[in-house]
Amino acid sequence: MRELARVRTFAQRYGSPASLVYFDLDGFKRVNDRFGHAAGDAALKAVAERLAANVRDSDVVGRMGGDEFAVILVQADHIVAEAKAEALARAIEAEPMAFGDWSAPLHISYGVREISQESEPEMLVAEADAAMYLRKRARRIA
Repeated sequence: MRELARVRTFAQRYGSPASLVYFDLDGFKRVNDRFGHAAGDAALKAVAERLAANVRDSDVVGRMGGDEFAVILVQADHIVAEAKAEALARAIEAEPMAFGDWSAPLHISYGVREISQESEPEMLVAEADAAMYLRKRARRIA
């Protein structure tokens, strides 16, 4: 939240676009239930590493809690952020997550919200989260 406030202030001051992408792993509970929490932790680590490896050093990747992640994209309006979010989702889903003797595909949903001057960080997160759930429902994923 601190980084989101910082990027929002920077975007306001310099008139540059920035966006927030909110990610949620689809079916994550099944990973924990079927393979155990160590496998779930490995899946979370794999997602974090794939996100970090596919954004610029100026962007910010963070875990929001549970199986939810946020990426702050600087110098990215909504159109650029949507394209980047789709590319990040493909990067996460491209390779199954391996743990011990098993591997499983990872699936992820996302929502995008361009950072505006009038939106507080908590509202931005709530709006990106809501957009993610709309996308998830449209794909009929629980």
